Amino acid sequence: MIILGVILLIIGLIAKISILTTIGIILAIVGVVLLVLGRSGRAIGGRNHWY
Repeated sequence: MIILGVILLIIGLIAKISILTTIGIILAIVGVVLLVLGRSGRAIGGRNHWY
């Protein structure tokens, strides 16, 4: 999810499409939050691990 967010962010910045930039930022932030919660050992959505 982080990689997809960064790719959309870059495409949005190069093509000057603001919606892609916004979606890319949101996906990157959500990916980082899930990564941090998963690394801390918290169960997310009823799962102990996200692969």
